[in-house]
Formats: sequence, structure tokens, C-alpha cells
Amino acid sequence: MSYFADPRLNAIPERLKNVKLVAVFTSSKGGVGKTLISTLTSLILSRKGIGVGLLDLDVTNPTVHTLLGIDPYEVRPLEERGVVPPKVFGVSFMSPVFFTMGKPSPLRGESVSSAIREMLSITRWEGVDALIIDTPPGMGDELLEVLTYIRRFRAIVVTTPSVLAIESATRIADVLGHRVEAVVLNMFSGRVAQLSRLDTLKSLAPVYTLSYDSEVEESVGSPEKLMSIKLSREVDEQIVNHIARLMAV
Repeated sequence: MSYFADPRLNAIPERLKNVKLVAVFTSSKGGVGKTLISTLTSLILSRKGIGVGLLDLDVTNPTVHTLLGIDPYEVRPLEERGVVPPKVFGVSFMSPVFFTMGKPSPLRGESVSSAIREMLSITRWEGVDALIIDTPPGMGDELLEVLTYIRRFRAIVVTTPSVLAIESATRIADVLGHRVEAVVLNMFSGRVAQLSRLDTLKSLAPVYTLSYDSEVEESVGSPEKLMSIKLSREVDEQIVNHIARLMAV
């Protein structure tokens, strides 16, 4: 079967046809808090009564389930004319971990692309108005697959005040172009206001700033605790409000 004859490609738009907004959280480097921010965004949107799906698209090293405190041996998707994601605190959650059971998944190239197409084509996002996708850092196969098969997504680029991180974030924003909806400057200290590269990001989309929160580590694995920390309130006031405005248009 050739690449272009893959029947899964026809199924992807059908699975997403009733989703009003697809927000892809991406970053140029790891360790900037992208997964945490995308997870908090999903939990807060659900608390506001919005139907939310959260897809961990890191097929080789998924970690969203760890933040949510999910044991893949105990929480499982339902197989029924595809795969129905389990709900965690009101969020329909899908992850490669349900297939790998937390074991190493050293894939590359076409194997990564195939795994992504499989998840996108079999997952049923019923009742989901906003789909949050957490991609692994960088411009690898996962992000390129999204660019190819989900045309109408909005991108949230997450970075930190690091000069190197901002430099890299600018490059990934250039690739995403008009799809960049917002830039999130995490662990902001106010010391980067004069960086010319940050000015470049500001010219592409609104820049939101989130401060460092020392309570994050002790809250990992507990959605209740995550929702109560200062960072959660900042995500609500900035990123969630931005997404809610997009959905209201």
C-alpha cells in the first residue's frame, strides 16, 4: 500500500468533523512546561462546561498520563467502532501509553507517522468541542503530521525566557506561520523585555506570561492539586480565556 493510498487519511477529517477548535501546543525545546500548560488548559476548559479532548501525541515518550495520575493498566479506552477515550476529570483523554502500557517505544520515521495516523483515525471525539493536542518538542514527525492532516488547527507556542529557547521558538513559529494563535512565555521573570527575538514573536501573535510556580512538582499526579495552584489561575486568566474567545466566534 502506498503512502497516498492509506485509508486512514480519509478517516481523520471524519473523526474531527464535529470538533469546533483544535489547539496544538508545541515548543522548540523540552522542559519549557508545554505538557503541563496544555493539561491545565484542558482541565480548566472542562471545569467551565466545555466538551474537551486531550491528545498526547508523543508516541515515543508520552507523559500527560503521569500529570493526570493515570495508570494505563487501570484506565482504558473503550473499543467501539473505533476507540472511545476514557474521561479524566471530564476530559476525554487519549494517549499512546494505552497501547505501550508505559514501556519504551523506540520508533522513528515512518513508524512514528504510522502510529500518529492510527491514533488520529481511530479515536472518536464524541461530545468534544475543543481538542487540545500536546506534541513533543521540536519540528519532528508528530508536528509535521498535524500540519499535513489537520488543516484548521490553531497553534500555541510555549517557550521560556531563555535566549536559546526564544530563538528556537521563533523558528518554529516561522514554520507554523498564520496558524500561531498565541505564544506562552513560561516561568517569566521580566528580564527578557529587551530581547529583540521576543519582539519578533510579539509581532506574530499575543504573548502571554506565566510565572514560576514552586508547587507544580508536588502536584504532579493529582488533577485536584494542579487545579488549585497559582499557575492554574494564570493559565485560566490568559490561555483559557483566549481559547474561549476563539470558540465564541
